[in-house]
Amino acid sequence: MHKGLKWLSVLTTIGMLMVLLGGALVTKTESGAGCGTSWPLCHGQIIPEEFPLDTVIELAHRLVSGVVGLLVLALSIATWRKIGYIRETKFLSFVSFIVLVLQGLIGAAAVKWGQSDFVLALHFGISLISFAAVFLLTLLIFEVDKKFNADTLRIDKKMRVHMVAITVYSYLVVYSGALVRHTKSSLVCPDWPLCRNDASFLPTNMYEWIQMGHRGAAGLIFIWIIYLFVTSYKHYRDQKIIYYGWLIALILVSLQVLTGALIIITKLALLIALAHALIISLLFGLLSYFILQVSRVKR
Repeated sequence: MHKGLKWLSVLTTIGMLMVLLGGALVTKTESGAGCGTSWPLCHGQIIPEEFPLDTVIELAHRLVSGVVGLLVLALSIATWRKIGYIRETKFLSFVSFIVLVLQGLIGAAAVKWGQSDFVLALHFGISLISFAAVFLLTLLIFEVDKKFNADTLRIDKKMRVHMVAITVYSYLVVYSGALVRHTKSSLVCPDWPLCRNDASFLPTNMYEWIQMGHRGAAGLIFIWIIYLFVTSYKHYRDQKIIYYGWLIALILVSLQVLTGALIIITKLALLIALAHALIISLLFGLLSYFILQVSRVKR
């Protein structure tokens, strides 16, 4: 059932991940000015005359974002028509496309007029919301023929509160991480886990506080997910979506902490930094799925 729609949803989900990673690559390589101040053209041309690396990266990101934008639009329309009877479909279809357009407009404004680091840090987070909406649409499509069946879930009030709260908090962690990138604070603290593993371990300037604030926020979500996994082990082992969901969340957040440490140890190795962005995207998608289930629980 809906075989073509399934393929479209999977392709669009992968495409959204590429957009997220492409944006992180642009930031990490400082390629945001690779096409000058022209948008949607590159240096005022459809095809620029020269292709230095920053131009290649920025132009590729724009092209991928444009293609994926069309895929998101196609998916939104198709799901609205095919499975619009499912309660969450129309809302997610609307959010996935509108938020992606908003992300593109913020990117265009940054190219044309420039933006503060605090505003630019929103760019990744907004794309993440669009990715989560597309990811949830994909799961809804597979739910139609019961590839995923969450109809029998039982989630008590305390766990529901944790699911909502940690998802909102994870978005703040994402923002703090994006702020680290945009303020070029990734390597201002030479050691890990403290800013300096000596007597002068406290941050001494705004950039070090941004870096250590992100580490502290990431540490808290790590501890929080450990607690929720232990809770699911004790009380939800009979509900595979909850138990295995928190197990996967624990694996992802552990990898996130590991890659965060490796960013410092390797002095910002590009592949490690991109893996860091990929893992938090997957974790946010998983937490968003928990929110979907919370919305379905009968009070």
